[in-house]
Amino acid sequence: MPSRRIARSVPLLLALLLALGGCADLNGTRLEKFFGKDADLIDLSYEITDQLTEAALPPLVPRHPGMPVLVTTFVDNNDLTKTSPLGRLLQEHISSRLVQHGYTVREIKLTSTISIEPRSGETVLSRELGKIGGELKAQAILVGTLSRSNRNLYISARLIVPTNGNILASYDRQLHLDDNLLAMLGLRRHGDIDNPIAEPPPPRLNRMLR
Repeated sequence: MPSRRIARSVPLLLALLLALGGCADLNGTRLEKFFGKDADLIDLSYEITDQLTEAALPPLVPRHPGMPVLVTTFVDNNDLTKTSPLGRLLQEHISSRLVQHGYTVREIKLTSTISIEPRSGETVLSRELGKIGGELKAQAILVGTLSRSNRNLYISARLIVPTNGNILASYDRQLHLDDNLLAMLGLRRHGDIDNPIAEPPPPRLNRMLR
């Protein structure tokens, strides 16, 4: 009797999944092949922006042209001198969302503007971003890093005060790397991508902004 109920419920479940038209939450599961979906990077960027601006304390001030928000390119957490098409795309969509919320936005390319300590790979955020933010009278700077472990992508973003490096708000998210995300990171699904590798270290932003 229970087996018959299960058999009857399977078609209903499949029909529901088909009606959803695929879901990124199914990526990394056995259903990815049939019902997986590429992550919506616009929705992701908007989520990052909305959560950071809503959680910022003290709150950011919208509609103030003299106090812009600086948005940097998202960079590789293991090598802050490197970015990717994904890192640039997140910067662009986040900037657009901030403008939609009424903030004045200026983009800066992190790897070309900020000094990098030789051999350490760590960005001198507290000094260099503070200098840039002071010159532009920015009320906040949005910085972010990307880390990969196996087929998982870890996204970390922070809103910081340029003058002292204090964190106004933070955002962390884990995504399963679909083929589109892999391509934007210069990778592709191959034997080496599925081999386990070490868990990424904690975001360097946490250490640099203490």
